Amino acid sequence: MRKYLAEFLGTYAIVFAGTSAIIINQVSSGAITHAGISITFGLIVMSMIYAFGDISGAHFNPAVTIAFSIARKFPVKRIFPFIISQLAGAIAASFTLRLMFPDHILLGATMPAGTEWQSFAMEFILTFFLMLVIINVATGSKEQGMFAGLAIGGVVALEAMFAGPVCGASMNPARSLGPAIVSGHTEHLWIYLTATVIGAIAAVPVWKFINNK
Repeated sequence: MRKYLAEFLGTYAIVFAGTSAIIINQVSSGAITHAGISITFGLIVMSMIYAFGDISGAHFNPAVTIAFSIARKFPVKRIFPFIISQLAGAIAASFTLRLMFPDHILLGATMPAGTEWQSFAMEFILTFFLMLVIINVATGSKEQGMFAGLAIGGVVALEAMFAGPVCGASMNPARSLGPAIVSGHTEHLWIYLTATVIGAIAAVPVWKFINNK
């Protein structure tokens, strides 16, 4: 239960802080800015990795959990409880924001700015590289592990910085599911549930090949 609670709290914090930045930026006429939103996502991911990494492995992302299992770095029997904990944390965070900002329409939901397939391709590529970084720094040397939070948070901030205006830069099914469910805007949710998982899974054989596993 310690692991599941850590995944719940970490995902809650990520969705709450990240989508709060989006909401507050909109209601404050751009006080936070797009760069600020990207940095917020990167910093909260980094912080939660250092806070809960030794407890649960700090996945906070169903796509990462599934990919780690395929890479045989995570037991299959824990996939379902981990994903339930992550989704519950994301939905709880969005419900909290609904109470705080009852008039906000999207609650920070990820929405494609262009075509759906453009966002699908972008999310696939973003999650592929994010997972490649995660699986390398999380399973490498002890020295690498010390900088895992910084590396992963940096990738999240970087990808959100340049891709956010196009696809929302979700890279995480839970991050997209929470705001979509609570706001009722689920029309593009399939993009963020499928592209992210496929992208994370695609990183596994590349990681194995590069590391001769």
